[in-house]
Amino acid sequence: MSGPRLAGKSAVITGGGSGFGQATARRFAEEGTTRIVLADIRREKAEAVKAEVEALGARALAIQCDIGQVAACERLVEETLAFVDGKLDVVVSNAAPFHAGAPFLEYPDEVWFNDLAVNLTASYVLGQRFARAMAKTGGGAILYTTSINARGAGAGFASYCATKAGIVGLLQVMAVELAKHNIRVNAVAPGPADTARSVQLVGEEKMEEFRQRFPVVPMGRLASADDIANAFLFLASDEASYITGQNLMVCGGVTAYVYNVPEA
Repeated sequence: MSGPRLAGKSAVITGGGSGFGQATARRFAEEGTTRIVLADIRREKAEAVKAEVEALGARALAIQCDIGQVAACERLVEETLAFVDGKLDVVVSNAAPFHAGAPFLEYPDEVWFNDLAVNLTASYVLGQRFARAMAKTGGGAILYTTSINARGAGAGFASYCATKAGIVGLLQVMAVELAKHNIRVNAVAPGPADTARSVQLVGEEKMEEFRQRFPVVPMGRLASADDIANAFLFLASDEASYITGQNLMVCGGVTAYVYNVPEA
């Protein structure tokens, strides 16, 4: 039997204080990652996950960071590389802002520009800076959280859809250009999921209904945070050594569906 899939590796995870980031940090620690940097806009959340992964045997560093600011991204890169002694193996760029939906004709400019900063500009800045370091130390894996909405509309969420689609375009360029440096670049695209963000969006009562039955998804259920974390674990591991430039749909079959003929 082979050993842990990420034995001896180091990683940084943005949005590491909850949801997909938290679950990914736990799975990485369970699979042998020795050093994990947890960046989150809420320090207390990052500190709580730091305690979790340290209980699993990893060393961890919690950093409060608003990645919507380029200077904060630069500090995160500097502090991460110092913590891992310059050798970083995995980046999970996962952080995203939360906001309610709005019709396109009334869409607030501040929401549009904030999504551009946090979702897209930070993906570029962190991807480029960490890739520069990886290119000097033998390579690594850079991973992004996108969404099934990178492929299609989510009414009321113009900036979210546009920026997630933008990340896909970015990672494909990165994958092609960085392959010679042994750097793989991929993304995980979650479908409807059972997370705290989803509860914020629809409320606990409606969310409990969705947990029991979610017929929009062919598999009939919401994704768990671990469903997404396991996809990141696979893409970060050597099991995915010939995979780059891909946006992996983890959606229970939603993106396979077009339509059914209406009943008379």
